[in-house]
Formats: sequence, C-alpha cells, structure tokens
Amino acid sequence: MNNLAPKYIQAIAPYQGGKPITELAREMGLRVEDIVKLASNENPLGISPKAEFAIQEALLDIARYPDGNSFALRDAVSKKFNIAPNQIVFGNGSNDILELAARAFLTADCETVYSQHAFAVYPLVTQATGAKGVVVPAKNFGHDLTGMLAAITAKTRIVFVANPNNPTGTLLAKDELLAFLRQVPSDVLVVLDEAYDEYLSATNKSEALNWLKEFENLIISRTFSKAYGLAGLRIGFGVCHSDIADMMNRVRQPFNVNSIAQAAAVATLGDDEFVERSYALNQAGMAQISLGLKKLELAFIPSFANFISFKVKDASIVNQKLLENGVIIRPIANYGMPDYLRVSIGLFSENARFLAVLEQILKSNI
Repeated sequence: MNNLAPKYIQAIAPYQGGKPITELAREMGLRVEDIVKLASNENPLGISPKAEFAIQEALLDIARYPDGNSFALRDAVSKKFNIAPNQIVFGNGSNDILELAARAFLTADCETVYSQHAFAVYPLVTQATGAKGVVVPAKNFGHDLTGMLAAITAKTRIVFVANPNNPTGTLLAKDELLAFLRQVPSDVLVVLDEAYDEYLSATNKSEALNWLKEFENLIISRTFSKAYGLAGLRIGFGVCHSDIADMMNRVRQPFNVNSIAQAAAVATLGDDEFVERSYALNQAGMAQISLGLKKLELAFIPSFANFISFKVKDASIVNQKLLENGVIIRPIANYGMPDYLRVSIGLFSENARFLAVLEQILKSNI
C-alpha cells in the first residue's frame, strides 16, 4: 500500500521529538517523578498563572468550536507587536506556519534553501510538497548567508533561516541579516524562524518585525511553545505581508488553533513578568550548564537560545547511559552532528542532576 503514495512522500523520515517521560519510565522501569527531561527546549517554569486561569475559564465553553479566525488572539498579537491584523497567520504551533508557507507557495518544480544543522522541519515541509531542498554547508555551526545567497536560483521559492538556530543556538548579527534580505530576489520568500527570540537579551532581540515594511517577501514565525510555556497546546503565529497571509490562510485547516490554546495565548501575552522570569531563569541555567561542561572539559557551542549542544566521545552511548539514569536530553545525529548532544536549560536542580549524571558516566569510561 505504500506505493500508493508519491515517491517524495515515501522518502520522508518522520520528525522525531524528544522522548516522553512516561515512555522512558516504561522502558527503564523508572518512576516518573525520578526522571528529568531536558530534551525539547520546554519552559521549566511551566505556564503563566494568567494562562492557567484563562484555560480554566475556556474549559467551560469547550463543547463549542473555536473561533476559526482567532479574533481575540489576533487583536492581542496586533497590539503587542504593532502589526496589522491582516498580516497575521495562526498555526498549530510554529511548525504549522512553516508548513502553511510551503503548501501555499511550493510546487514540485521549486527549490528551497536552508542551512546545514538547521531545524529538521525545513526539509520535511519541502519534501511534503515534492520540492527540492538545497542544503548550504554551515559556517561555525551557523548560517553561511553568503553561501545561501549563492544557492538561490531561478527555481528557488523559499529560503529558511532560523535565528537563533536550532539545534546549534547560533545567532546571526542583525546588520548581516538585514544586508542578506536586501540581496535576496523579491520573488523569493524568506521565512525567518524566531522561535527563541524571547530568550535574547535586549541588545540582541530581533528587529525583523520593523523590516516588514521594506520586505514584502518576508515571513516571520514565532511560537508560544518556548518562553511562553504552551508547548502542549501547540500554538504559533506568522507575520508577513497581507497578500502572503491571505495565501497561507487559504490552505490553513479550519479551526487549526483550538479554543484553549487561543485563550492561554492571549493571557500569557499579557504576562510580561512571567516571560521576564523565564528569561532570567534561562540566563542563570545557561551559565550553570556552561560552567559545568567547562569543568568536564567538554566543548560546546555558545548558545543564544534555551539549550546547549556539546561534543562528547561516543555520544550515542552517553545518551543511552543518561536515559538509563533517568535523564532525557536530545541526540542530534540526524542534524549531521553525530558527536554532539543537546541539553535544554531546566531548573537549577534539573541542570545539576544532568551534570552530576554526565560526570559519573564520563568517569566510568562508559
């Protein structure tokens, strides 16, 4: 029956998320409460108290379909980021925004351009349309913008850029990114994936929303899954020219964002204190894990997100040993980095547990 699907669908390797805590508990015979998960770049603080209250309120109306146009959330995002309502597209997570862009603008004779070691969803949404993905070798584990420009051809329809990048955590300088956008042909869309922008310092924070007036071919994707803590509700949004938003909304599934997610997102957008606490915790945890990796004499990639990728001998074996000890992090061999593992920033105690178990494993010579 597989042969009924097009060849380009058959060739897709499904996206593999971080191992769930309950799955590891079953596999290893561990107690759920004894497991630390630092694999999926989630917010260790959980959700905003305002979002929790909004969820409880929204449950009372759960028997009804959600607002398919996300009016309240559209208004909140519009006011928060000073964006016209018709420039916003909502998705079932920011992954959905990436897929909507691909479905709206790619055909089998098109190409996309993205960096080596960039988010795994870029090639997935490309393959799902039958288009060809062009991978540009990374530069210091980040985007080589010069190389990406050179890879653009008459067939190129979309260029994907993650900033900060996942899984390497690298950050492009704003002046370099702006210069890049000014050199990309106007008939080539640039999808700028800013899933981790809330973890950037005030100096490094993106100015891309201000660039939309200059670049009609720019799509910016954001998520509520990271600093806002709503990963389980799956909600994200894209901001772009109204004509592009119109095309993306035409291929969007009806009611693609559920009512609970909409209510929680509106509430958490109004909780700046929660996001500030999330940022501060991440900064402290980043310093804690970085120092720990240095003490273990392990090389790592300085990160601007809420995770760190580090190099270790026999990475797959180390990862397995961590799992056996109830610590879930992320192997990234599928990103072309077989000697690296990625650890998300957690609570102080979770970070300490990871470092202690990792040290024990390394001392045992595996």
